[in-house]
Amino acid sequence: MRKIHLSLVSAVVLAGAITSGASAGVLEDIISNPKVSLEIRPRFEYVDQDGVSDEANAVTVRTALGLNTALFGVEGLGAQLQVMNVTALNDDYAPENDSGHYPVVADPEQTRVTQANVSYAANGFVGIVGRKMVVLDNARFIGNVGWRQMPQTYDLAAVIYNGVENLSLLGAYVWNVNRIFNADGNGPKKKHLSTGSVLLHASYKVSPALNITAYDYMIENLMDHIGLRLTGKFDLNDVKLSYVAEYALQDDPSLDDSDDPLYSPNREQDTEYYNLALNAKYNAFVAGIGFEHLGDKGSGDMAFTTPLATLHAMNGWADVFLGTPAEGLEDLSVKLGYNFGEYGNIVAIYHSFSSDTNNAAGDDDLGDELDIAYKYKIDKNLGLLLKYADYNAGDASFGKKDVTKYWVQLDYKFSAEL
Repeated sequence: MRKIHLSLVSAVVLAGAITSGASAGVLEDIISNPKVSLEIRPRFEYVDQDGVSDEANAVTVRTALGLNTALFGVEGLGAQLQVMNVTALNDDYAPENDSGHYPVVADPEQTRVTQANVSYAANGFVGIVGRKMVVLDNARFIGNVGWRQMPQTYDLAAVIYNGVENLSLLGAYVWNVNRIFNADGNGPKKKHLSTGSVLLHASYKVSPALNITAYDYMIENLMDHIGLRLTGKFDLNDVKLSYVAEYALQDDPSLDDSDDPLYSPNREQDTEYYNLALNAKYNAFVAGIGFEHLGDKGSGDMAFTTPLATLHAMNGWADVFLGTPAEGLEDLSVKLGYNFGEYGNIVAIYHSFSSDTNNAAGDDDLGDELDIAYKYKIDKNLGLLLKYADYNAGDASFGKKDVTKYWVQLDYKFSAEL
C-alpha cells in the first residue's frame, strides 16, 4: 500500500503548490485552467487453467494521477501528465511468465509515467509530441490495452486534422511502445518496444448509416496492415441496428531497421483479415452476431497478427488467442444483453473458434467460449464490474487447454478543475 499512499500524497502536494502563495504566481504564468484526475481501480482476478498446478488469485490495484493544463496563456497550447502505479496485494499469481506453478495474470507491480505530452491546436490541426495513450477504431490494430492494470502507451509525434466537417485525418510517427510488461531485455514480454513505425488513419462520415475508414499501419520490422472499415447505424421501425464490415491485408514491412533485434532481412507477410458484425437494440435488449477471420500464415512468416492491439477485447476474454495460431483463426460469435437501467447491464457472448486451414493432423476445431459481464454504476464516480470467461479446448492436436476466469473490480474516477 506504500506506493498508493505516495501517489495520494503527491496529489495533495500538487494541488497545494498550484494554489499557494508565490508559487501560485509563478505557476499562473505557465499553466492555466488545470484539471486534475484520479483513478483507483482494485481488482480480484481468478484463473483456473488445465496443466498448471495451482489456481491464480490475483489482487491488484491501479492508481493513476493526472494533470491537463493550458500552457503560457497561448491559445491552443496544452500539456498532459499522468503517473500510474500497479500494486499487488498478494503473490498468488504469475505476473509475466507461466512458471508452471501459477497461471499468468499480466499485472506486474510497477510505476510509470503513462502520459507526458504537449499539444497545439489551430485552424483544424492538432499537433502532439510525447507519450500518449492511443486507441484507433475498435483497438483491433492500435490500442491501449486498457483492460490490464498498466496500459500500453506510445511515444510519438502526431498530426490530426479535423478542419473539414465529418473528416478526420491522422498521421503519427512512433519511436517507442511502452507495453504492459515490466521485463528488461529483448524477450517477448519486454516493457519497451523500440520502433520506427508510421500510423496513417483517415475517416469520413458520409451519413449516420455510413462511416468510411481507411488505414495503413507500418509496424517497423514486422508488417504493414492496410485496410478499409465501414460502420453505420440506422433504425428499422423500433429496432436500432448497427454494423461493421472490415477488410485488411497483412503485407511485408515497408520499414526495416537492421539494428533492431526484431529485424529479419527476408521477412515475408502475405495474409488477410475480415470482420463482419451486425448488432440490434430493442428497448432494453441487445443482440448481435459477428464473424472475424484472421488468415493463416500461408507462404509468409506469421498468421494475421496485430501486436499493438487491445487483444483482450478480441476473440474471448479468457485470452487464449492473444497470438494467432499458424493455421489462422475464425471466430463466430453471438451476443445477448439486457439493460436494467439504474441497476446496471449484463451481456453474454458465445464464441465458436476454428482454424482457417487444417493443421498437420487434419483438425480445425479450436474450441468454444462463454463470456458474461455485469456492470453497475454505484454512483457517478464509482463503478462495479463482475466478469466471467470459460474456454473449452477443441482438438487436442492444437495444444490448447481449458481455462476459467472471473473478475471482481471496482473503479473509482474523480476529476476537478483547480
